[in-house]
Amino acid sequence: MAANPPGEGAPPPRCPIGQGRRPCGDQWQRSARRWEVQNVTSHYIPMVCALAAVKIQLLNRLWEEASVLGVPLGVLSARTAAANIETISAESGKAVLLNAEQRGPLILELAWHLHREGILSLEELLEKLELEADRSSLPLFHIPFNGRAATHVCPVAAPLLNHPDTSALEDWLCGSLRLLCRQAGGASLDTEALQGILTDFGVMFLHNGFRKTSEMGRKLESQPILSKICCAVLEGMLAWVLDTAAKEKQEDASTLRAVKCWLGVFSLTASQGTVPPEALQQFFSHTFTHVLSYNPQLKVSDAISLQREWSFARNSTVLSTLYQKLFVVLSAEELIGHLQQVLEANEVSWHHVLSCISTLLVCRAEAEQLVKDLLGHLLRKGFENYDLESLITAFLIARQAALEGPALFMPYSEWFKLAFGSAGGFHGSSKKAMVFLFKFLSELVPFEAPQYLKVHIMHPPFVPAKYRPFLLEYITLAKTRLADFKVAIEDMGLYEDLSSTKDALQPHCQALQDVEKAVQIFENTGKIPAVVLEASVFRRPYYISHFLPALLMPRLLPETPDSHVALIDALKRAEKIPLNTYSKFIEECQSVKEKFLHGERNLEDSDLKGPLELLKAELEALKRLVTDQSRQDALPAQVAVISEKLAGVLGRRKDEDEAASLSLRIKLNLSFPEVQQQDQEVVNLLLTAFCQNVMAASYFSPLDRQGVWPSLFVKMVCGHQQLLPSLLSRLSQLIYHQGPSLNDAHIIGLAVFVVHLNEAKSLIPEVDICSWVPHGVTARGLPVSELWDHLLPCRTGESIVFCMRFCTAAVSYFLCKFSSFSHEFLCTSLHPGFVKKLQYVVPRLSVEARGTGGGGDVAEFPWKPFFHSAVCYHKAVLCLWKQTRFRELSQEKTFQLTLQEWLLMELGVHPDEDVLSASERQEYHYWALYQRYLPASAASGGCEGDLREACAVLIGSILDSCQRSELFSCSHLEKTKRSVPRLRGSPEIHCRLQEMLLEVELERRRAPADSHAAEKHFLFRMLQERVKALGPEAAEGERLLRQQELILQTRVLLGLPPSLLITTRWKGKEIALDCEDFFCFVNTELKNVCSRGYALSYDITAHFFRGLLSASLECSRPAEEVTAILASCQARCPVLLCSAVRWWRKLEPVLCCEWKRLFTAPLAQGLQRLGGLQRSVNSFLSSEASSLVSDLPWISAAFLHFALQQQPACEKAGALRRLGPGADQILVCLLFFSVMDFISARLAPQEGVDVPRALDWSSQVARLLEEQGSGWLEVFRSGETVQSLDPLLHGAASDQHRKQLPVAFYSLLFTLHPERLIREPMFLSVAVDMYTQLLQLFMEGPAAVRVDHAEPLAHGQEPEDPSAVIQAARRFLVQAIPQCPLGSFSHLHQLLDLCGELDPELKATLTNGWQPTVEGSLSDDELLLF
Repeated sequence: MAANPPGEGAPPPRCPIGQGRRPCGDQWQRSARRWEVQNVTSHYIPMVCALAAVKIQLLNRLWEEASVLGVPLGVLSARTAAANIETISAESGKAVLLNAEQRGPLILELAWHLHREGILSLEELLEKLELEADRSSLPLFHIPFNGRAATHVCPVAAPLLNHPDTSALEDWLCGSLRLLCRQAGGASLDTEALQGILTDFGVMFLHNGFRKTSEMGRKLESQPILSKICCAVLEGMLAWVLDTAAKEKQEDASTLRAVKCWLGVFSLTASQGTVPPEALQQFFSHTFTHVLSYNPQLKVSDAISLQREWSFARNSTVLSTLYQKLFVVLSAEELIGHLQQVLEANEVSWHHVLSCISTLLVCRAEAEQLVKDLLGHLLRKGFENYDLESLITAFLIARQAALEGPALFMPYSEWFKLAFGSAGGFHGSSKKAMVFLFKFLSELVPFEAPQYLKVHIMHPPFVPAKYRPFLLEYITLAKTRLADFKVAIEDMGLYEDLSSTKDALQPHCQALQDVEKAVQIFENTGKIPAVVLEASVFRRPYYISHFLPALLMPRLLPETPDSHVALIDALKRAEKIPLNTYSKFIEECQSVKEKFLHGERNLEDSDLKGPLELLKAELEALKRLVTDQSRQDALPAQVAVISEKLAGVLGRRKDEDEAASLSLRIKLNLSFPEVQQQDQEVVNLLLTAFCQNVMAASYFSPLDRQGVWPSLFVKMVCGHQQLLPSLLSRLSQLIYHQGPSLNDAHIIGLAVFVVHLNEAKSLIPEVDICSWVPHGVTARGLPVSELWDHLLPCRTGESIVFCMRFCTAAVSYFLCKFSSFSHEFLCTSLHPGFVKKLQYVVPRLSVEARGTGGGGDVAEFPWKPFFHSAVCYHKAVLCLWKQTRFRELSQEKTFQLTLQEWLLMELGVHPDEDVLSASERQEYHYWALYQRYLPASAASGGCEGDLREACAVLIGSILDSCQRSELFSCSHLEKTKRSVPRLRGSPEIHCRLQEMLLEVELERRRAPADSHAAEKHFLFRMLQERVKALGPEAAEGERLLRQQELILQTRVLLGLPPSLLITTRWKGKEIALDCEDFFCFVNTELKNVCSRGYALSYDITAHFFRGLLSASLECSRPAEEVTAILASCQARCPVLLCSAVRWWRKLEPVLCCEWKRLFTAPLAQGLQRLGGLQRSVNSFLSSEASSLVSDLPWISAAFLHFALQQQPACEKAGALRRLGPGADQILVCLLFFSVMDFISARLAPQEGVDVPRALDWSSQVARLLEEQGSGWLEVFRSGETVQSLDPLLHGAASDQHRKQLPVAFYSLLFTLHPERLIREPMFLSVAVDMYTQLLQLFMEGPAAVRVDHAEPLAHGQEPEDPSAVIQAARRFLVQAIPQCPLGSFSHLHQLLDLCGELDPELKATLTNGWQPTVEGSLSDDELLLF
């Protein structure tokens, strides 16, 4: 009987070291000695041979000493290793990791080898360490020998229970983890490896602290203790994170890096998939609750005064990062639910609760409505139960949410009006509720900030007339408090944001903003704003003292009155400006003009201004210059002055920094573009000034007379290289994220700025862009001119309209600005992306533009419509569309929008958010495909009337779009079990593809019989060309890309009519079916992505058979044609028949129903035959038939194989025995399918197939074949002989499964008694062939080689090393070759060729191995390698 493998043999009884008893007794010593000799002699001598000579001597000494003491070798090794570790611990001090030198002693290395061979138990070593050393003195990672905890963390957990002081153990673990975090945050160590170690420990603590209920039943006595320890460690680390966040500004950088390393454990734990989802959800929920209720020291009054500092922008980065990690696992609904529960049940930390609200609003788009619902719940509860805490909580949350700005949540003033501004407010139910509200507001007054008091006064709660004294009393109290702040309600601005978090502006500054807003409203409406008219009557002190002085500030008046002057004239005519005030304004403006004409500047002393104020003053001076045609010569000098002031703001750069910046790339994150805080105000100031100057200059003069100031300004900005990253990030924020919300002036100004940025692209480094969100874009090394293609996506109706507005402004400006330049200059200077975007969006949004062939006037500038009071973009874009020069540019190859580019844009549009309805979109698609691109020439991006070419472009674009939108990875493919992702994009495009393919098929059928006789199906030809273009599967990345492409191609095929998979051809005078192209596609591509290795998925299998029945309608004898195709499948595409057998229970009813629908004749004989084979197998398994006989043994074996999978294990073996000796071929084929299942279990263990069980079943089938005197080696033969299964069943297996046959062969061989196999003539050739293939597989990647056991591995035991597997196979061959019969060497030269250069020693053994040895035969012990 075979000896047990290493680690699985039953050792002699020994005394547990932890209890301190020594082994005694002669019987025990003899048993220990016998076991030691048996195991070491039989199994560990090979391991010793692998060590150096000095290690051999050390092992011999250990062995001798163990024999003398009468203890097992593993126990003595554990004692010795523990002593060495204790010594190193004393020397290493507080080091948390062993370095390479400390791991170097031979005894530790030898102990590691003994552990891997199963001699030394890690638990024994830990128990010994616990007895002989103080655990708190041991470094955390002395436990594993090789520095990684991945395979040793779980065994470490059990000895933790034996520590007498759990509190001290928890402190030690937390302290060690913090030290490890500090080392991981340093730059001197391998950060990635240390982060992996931290994650391994995090997973271990999480596994044991948050087990599922089913797992808690195991080890009931120890589990609560271990769970408590692990939970305490996790909470201790969380407390460390939160304490660091509380004093983040005082902490050093190393501590912050260490904390972020621990926070990285949250992300890795959530993304690796090693933790059960229930445990992960429980852990994250527990952590979230703990954060909200941690250290609740602040009072409500403190929260009211400090919550401004807890907004997302100002909050602790550590705390914000922690929240973002938690938000990955928990949905917004779950977060709000947990928050509500904590608020109702616990005392909370207001800092953590309110900062959580801010982070949630910023990170989750759906959070706004959830927060509104939460506020409604709190207010209802507060007024129903008169619960003051609920009311306080609601006000704090509403104010905190408003701090994040109107884009994320309504202003506080709007919320207050909605909640209390009407009779239906929460307080309007009764007098008691109203008194409750005003009492609450009055109690808040001493702690309120001025802006909130202003909101309550300017937008007071609704009260009936009889309760108005309550309101007046509160207003009096609030005004008194405002007076304490020296804030007068009378000085409030006309357009002041009452809920703004910024410090209140001085009255004159607020008045300037009011003037700017009033001028803007007057410009858009042509009427005096109602707020200004009301202020002139009801708020006259502010109007006279602040608003009019700001409006009538002396300045250089333009020759043509602007909106500002027009508003002043309108107010004068309405008698809202006193005559003396107006006369004084005119006199002062005349004085300014006279000083300006003499070159004087009425500026304050520069020494009294800061650098930013000086820059603002020079930008204002530039604005005056660009509007004065007589001062154009002064513009270059003014731009130079602005550059000097800008350098003063940014700081001077050293020469080496300037040189280094020229070779750097700008990194831009489109998902979260960040502007450096120190550059934020400067960039906003420059962009605002540029946009204002563009609008002002265009108002006074045409573009061709404005000079070169825009180009000089942009080039000046680009010259300050340190500002470019912030500038491009700010442009990304404005264009990519806020584009649809920008007003006309912003869009026009930014479009002009972008045009001149393209002009100065040589001054700007290349840009690397990335995105952290799904379906985001990623590109490297982009010139700045190509950046705009990524910033102007066309995904929704809003983004399409914005893209049209922006590109129209950019192209119109370019054509007008450079109207005098040559056509060649325009072609080389204008960015083609703008023109292509317009060619896409304009016909899409305007029916009038479809089919327009020009007819515009060359002299008619499209720039003029942009400066009307209300920009009409429809008119402006049509004006540009009809421009002769624009039409000429669009005809150039560089600017032409090809069919593929159009499709990629259209497929990126989300139909649910499209501005077009479904019918409008369908009409647009018909125009684009059938009128625009199908008849167009290839030179203009069309198809020249070729429907096949159009279909090929359509399919390729659909696949490319899916490739862009689906972020596939190895883990994703494993998680989805190679499921096919849903095709994204417009469903109408897929309908047009189906229509075109049907037209192509009709054309082919109407063509003469011999016109397409030898032509390959264009659909499969195109798909295979795409796969071929991906290149060979040289690496894991290429293999996954190939799988992704084939899965998407399968989904495309499933979206087409099934009859398109089948070709019909004339055979004589009759129509015959031809599936060769589909068979070729399946054999070369599709079978390599099927999960089981020999059976396709049900959907593509059913699709083929339905297409087969549909296509046979054209045949005069459909039943015979279907039977002929099924017969050809046996030789040409056996994987299709295997797939049909695999899914026959689901497939047969579908096919029978389809046949009855299409034909009145009986079911085709081929289908009947498959059904008969299924029924014969069912009859056999139900014992109705005593044997299973078939003329198609491999198909019967397939039916039997899949049927047995549904049977209990006890009945499967009985069914095998009943097959009898006449079913050899069925058994051999059954073994083949079992081996394939075993390989599938190894390649895809997540699909539910148990590897040991699959190997055991294969072993049972092989033993039965041996008992019946039949061989099973032909399953693994790859020759061309008739006896080989290769031409048939091997053709059904995927390439990856066939490559794994050597691993399966030796896995199966090591479970059997090989002495009988050795005597078979074909054994040696098969074994050598499998061995050489094993070597080749190892050279491709060692991870692919691993021999599995029929029994599952013991807990903590590692699988064999790949090189050890090959060595075991080699030793087996070396020992078996001399015992093989002479007939095995009949083809010696073939065996020698197989070895080749891979193993010269084995080649020599084969050369001399046919001579019999003296010993005669191999003993059982020699054959049993494992």
